[in-house]
Amino acid sequence: MSRYSVPMTESLKLALPQLAPIWLSREGGLAQVIQTIELAHKSEAGLIAFSESFVPGYPFWLDGTGGAQFDNEMQKSIFAHYADQAVTIEDGHLDGVCAALAAANMACYLGIIERPRDRTGHSLYCSYVYIDASGTIQSVHRKLQPTYEERLVWSPGDGHGLVTHRVGAFTVGGLNCWENWMPLARAALYGQGEDLHIMGWPGNDRNTRDLTPMLAKEGRSYCVSASAIMRPEDVRDDTPFADEIRSALGQMPANGGSCVAAPDGSWVLEPIVGETGLRFCELDPAFVRRERQNFDPAGHYSRPDVTQLTVDRRRQTTTIFKD
Repeated sequence: MSRYSVPMTESLKLALPQLAPIWLSREGGLAQVIQTIELAHKSEAGLIAFSESFVPGYPFWLDGTGGAQFDNEMQKSIFAHYADQAVTIEDGHLDGVCAALAAANMACYLGIIERPRDRTGHSLYCSYVYIDASGTIQSVHRKLQPTYEERLVWSPGDGHGLVTHRVGAFTVGGLNCWENWMPLARAALYGQGEDLHIMGWPGNDRNTRDLTPMLAKEGRSYCVSASAIMRPEDVRDDTPFADEIRSALGQMPANGGSCVAAPDGSWVLEPIVGETGLRFCELDPAFVRRERQNFDPAGHYSRPDVTQLTVDRRRQTTTIFKD
């Protein structure tokens, strides 16, 4: 773990799955999530973190199939299927996951493609959902800014989900993928006392290997990168244009890279590449206190009299009714 010897008091057991999603299948993906929660429960994990957009999966088809072609029948057909398989929380799609977490007494960050009814029920958002150990959905963070080709299928989110939650002795927050490069998004979580930071990724160690220990050291927090695996054979036969997508994907568009760094930037779990599995580690809050002795980004090393951040956490809407 680290070169420092830290007593393991009030520790939290983290479950970190690195899996190939049941791609573009909401039912199959949610069943996989429940099965993984039940498996993690056997090892008495208190928190489990899944990758970005795990249900029903990341839009890997865009890059190699001309995703930017306007009014293209292939792209419209795939998007329609993607939207059909997305998660609508208001329709109870996450009820089974919530029940499984309550039974396991386990909290969870789950990456979904959300099709919310409060924004017409047809636009899609890359959302990171936090569900507590009672099985209650406590926050839904819609990705602030989809990255590059993601903007072809995902809508920009808002600040409503920029919140933190208590898990045991920790204060945990989560961001999606390249949001973790956004200093002010991180600062919004630091300012709420975050000392365990969850980063959801579609899956590649080129993103996680350098950034995870750097952000752990910046925040003097534990930093977790949750990634997935994706291979051509993970494209289901019932996917529109399945053969075309497989041929466009290449060998492995997502190779994983899930990892955990300690508050001093050292590895707790080094990035794992090209393999699926479920790993565990113990996180000790005393390690955070040790590293905050000389630097606390929103505490004794901050200067709110000089710089402050204003965060609008209102859920965006196009209509306000006054009945």
